[in-house]
Amino acid sequence: MKERVLSITAAISRVLVGVVFIFSGFVKAVDPLGSTYKFIDYFNAFGMPSLEVTAFPLAILLSALELTIGVCLILFIQSRWASWGALFFMIFFTPLTLWLAITNPVHDCGCFGDALVLTNWQTFYKNILILLLAAILFVFKSKYRAWLNAKGEWAITAVILLLIVSFSWYNYEHLPIIDFRPYKVGVSIPEKMAIPEGAPADIYEQYFTLVDTVSGKKVELESNVYMSDSTYWKNGTIWKFISSSEPKLVKRGYQPEIHDFRISTSMGEDITSDVLSDTRYYFILVAYDLKKTNPDHLPLIKSIHNQAIKNGYQFMCLTASSESVVEKYKQQWQIPYQFYYADPITLKTIIRANPGLLILHKGKIVAKWHHNDIPDYNTINANFLKL
Repeated sequence: MKERVLSITAAISRVLVGVVFIFSGFVKAVDPLGSTYKFIDYFNAFGMPSLEVTAFPLAILLSALELTIGVCLILFIQSRWASWGALFFMIFFTPLTLWLAITNPVHDCGCFGDALVLTNWQTFYKNILILLLAAILFVFKSKYRAWLNAKGEWAITAVILLLIVSFSWYNYEHLPIIDFRPYKVGVSIPEKMAIPEGAPADIYEQYFTLVDTVSGKKVELESNVYMSDSTYWKNGTIWKFISSSEPKLVKRGYQPEIHDFRISTSMGEDITSDVLSDTRYYFILVAYDLKKTNPDHLPLIKSIHNQAIKNGYQFMCLTASSESVVEKYKQQWQIPYQFYYADPITLKTIIRANPGLLILHKGKIVAKWHHNDIPDYNTINANFLKL
């Protein structure tokens, strides 16, 4: 009976750990640029920006290892290697996520990409559970019977690894085949930015310092206490206001799915509502960093711009680069379209390409393309622009 219970426990552990590793590796492989950005966040948080060049290879490697370990566990191949790998991963990442939860240098660990966003504490608790399951796997690793010979297992493992890396590379050279972010094709940005009536607002904590002008006694009051007691602020009061603390967020209120979409001119003028309410089709080229933007597709983009403007549509480029970089770029490549500005994180979230093209109509995302997949204007006009 005891052996049966242990066997069932080991089998459940194997399936759960395998599924978690497959899911974690898959969502990273679907969006390798997202994982790259997360590695860069980590390097900056650790004070190691020089390691940014390794972010993309590490993103590919991490997803490949996780997926391979998960598939091997589920298929009962390379059981010892997979058990060692799962345990090593969890021994490494569990203390790391504890440190992240305590210090909070990045708001989420990115372990499940944008498919499932967990807080750092939620991630730590999840890792504790997976670590325990991985330890059970490791203890029972010698009891798993192989159904293939060693050469067959290595051959399948190599094929799995090759397929995963190829899949990641495809999602890098094109847009992710599954878009887990809020800026999907078909989404209405204004609707995703809307806050429902009666939704809870952010709650802040703030303290006021006052002094009794008669005794010289100082007191520090929470803002709600101060506002509710007229003794401290009515005409003729003996209390004099001295200072106030910076408001501190105590509880986050309702957060719309899109809350950071803002387009501004070089003068800082907010034109977001104008763009989102325009009844014309809006061609928006997204190039978050012009210094890293691929220029190979500029002739096609210029052609699309010229024909879009000729047909009465709007065209702009959104970037997070500085004005000086924009001006240099415009002169270097004879750019005919206008540049506007947005937050770099927002631009990276909108489209996983630099540059990428999207079409808006009344704030709704009609289509978007990686720079490797941008069609010519006639194709766009025939398939996406409806009069």
